[in-house]
Formats: sequence, C-alpha cells, structure tokens
Amino acid sequence: MAGNSFGKVFNITTFGESHGKAIGVIIDGCPPNLELDLEFIQSELDKRKPGQSKITTQRKESDTFEILSGVMDGKTTGTPIMILIPNEDQRSKDYSHIQDKYRPSHADYTYQMKYGIRDYRGGGRSSARETAARVAAGAIAKLLLRQYNIEIFAHVSAVGTIEAPNLDSDIIPKLVEVRESNIVRCADPATAKEMERFIAEVKKDGDTVGGRVSTVIQGIPVGLGEPVFDKLHAELGKAMLSINAVHGFEYGSGFEGSKMRGSEHNDIFINPQHSCNSLRTLTNFSGGIQGGISNGMDITFNVAFKPVATIMKKQKTIDDRGNEVDIVGKGRHDPCVVPRAVIIVEAMAALVIADQLLRNKVYK
Repeated sequence: MAGNSFGKVFNITTFGESHGKAIGVIIDGCPPNLELDLEFIQSELDKRKPGQSKITTQRKESDTFEILSGVMDGKTTGTPIMILIPNEDQRSKDYSHIQDKYRPSHADYTYQMKYGIRDYRGGGRSSARETAARVAAGAIAKLLLRQYNIEIFAHVSAVGTIEAPNLDSDIIPKLVEVRESNIVRCADPATAKEMERFIAEVKKDGDTVGGRVSTVIQGIPVGLGEPVFDKLHAELGKAMLSINAVHGFEYGSGFEGSKMRGSEHNDIFINPQHSCNSLRTLTNFSGGIQGGISNGMDITFNVAFKPVATIMKKQKTIDDRGNEVDIVGKGRHDPCVVPRAVIIVEAMAALVIADQLLRNKVYK
C-alpha cells in the first residue's frame, strides 16, 4: 500500500490499523543529539487520545508509547526512530453489522474497489486512529523546532456556524493555557461554552457536526519553501488534506482574498530595523508566504473538517451485492472531530516546517 510516508528529509512512515495489535511510526532523517522530552511527547498524545471528554468517542486508549530504536541516553542518534503505540480497547464486534455494507461518506467502498479487500473493523488504515502515530512524530518535530524558537499554535475557531472572534496571537503560551482549559479546545472561553453545548445537543440527536481549526506559526525564518512544485503552502496544504475528515485548506486571506482588489490585498513592506534581512509587512494577507517561500511573517492557515460520517440515525446504503439496505451507526464515535484534531494539525505543521528547515540547509 503506497502513500504511507511523508517528508523528504525529515521523513515519517506510519503503520498499523485501528483494530490491529498496535500502530506506530518510523522517523528517518531526524538530526542526532536532539534531547527528547518523553513527558512532552506523551502529553501531546494525551491531547489526541480518545475518551478524554464527554464530547469525544468513549474508546479508552492510554496511547502509551515505546521508543524501540534511534535513541540512546535520551538523545537521538541520527538513525531511524521507531515508536510503537499498542491498541488496548478495540471492539471489533461493534462493526460486524457493516461487514457487507458500505457506510455513506466513508472509505469502505473506495477501499474495496481499489484493493479488493477492506478492513471493516473501524476502517483499518482509513481510521483516524492512525493519526496518533503522526502526533508522536510531530512531537519530536516540535522539539527540533524549539531549537529555532519556532512555535505553532492551533485552536478550534468554529463548530458548525458558531465562530470564535479573531485572536491576538502575540502570546502563544497564554493562548495554549486558555485552549486547554476547555474540552472544545477553543481559545475564546465564551465561544467554547457555546460550542460545547451545541456539540452535546448534536450528539444527543445521534448526529455529527463539522468545524474549523485555525493555526499560526511564529518565528519562521525567511526562505523556507521549494518552488516550483514544493511551495511551502502547497506542502502545508497536502499535510492538512491528508488528515481524516479534512475537506478544506486556506492560508492567509484564503478565499476572502478573491473578493479584494490588489490595492487592498498587497502587503506593503516596512523596514523597522533598517536591514534588508528583516523586512516586515504592514498587513499579512499573504499568510507569511510569498511565491511559495516564507517571508518571515507569521504563517496563518485554516483547516475545515467535515461532519463525522458515522451517525446514529438510520440511512439508506448499498451492500456488497448491490442491494439497497438500511444502516445505523453503532459503537463509539466522535460527534465532532475538531477538539481532538487540533493537536493533529499542529503535528502535521511541525513535520512540514522541520522538513523544510532541514531541506533549506543545502543553501546555507
């Protein structure tokens, strides 16, 4: 099965299935002598794991990881790092009723047609369970980015039609504290309460709802990104669109920029430090990227998530013999994925920036 690897220099390959014995990741290209903070890696996994609140799936996974290679005396050796995360709470019987049915808007039908076989137990590789491996790898990428004073912050900025106000992202650590103080992971407390009530109502109704995760990356140097086909925003877009349930990506002004004139949209350069190596712009409609290359301003982007496809309502579908049948969701599922997706978005962003930083070293 192709498509399991991501990154050119800082490269990851994930493995495992939702209802298999374990999932994991192999990280190749991580520089040596990087000191690993194991508590930090576990804390990142804890933000993604299931069963963490009343508005997430109640599957219970500790997501306790084990590093099997590439680390000695707490530091990376420069060789491949293998991380294993055992599965602990599979209930494959919850999926026996869909063994011969194609769930609407799931990957069941496409996997069956592509491979001639599918793992109906939780979706196999198509399950968001796989993203725990990405978060583990992303945590190591974040530790690398700390050495460059690069910070990444994401939060839930919308659930359905409920939208949080724009945030002042000058003090990211403070925003992280606010975000982690509520189960929705929205950095605006008042909006978070409204979102929580709404998700609870949707869950009670046996339905699901989508949302949006907004992200800012600070401390980015000028010059990251590889034109023409590996533009920085293209790499970020691919990373985000590879996450389960993501249906949209926009950076900077995004789609709103298409409504503006050039005289409104252009980011005017200023030179506060009187040096051509530290130019800034008065506005940031470019989202920190121009010509596919970082310009030193904050990188900003939004990621849109669709509603979870598994709902606890009766729907019409087709079975593997072509017959029209009814289907009702069973088991444990998220009514809204965005609270747990926040850390996945940060992880994938960290992997992109770590890879681009290492790729950029060939020019220096």
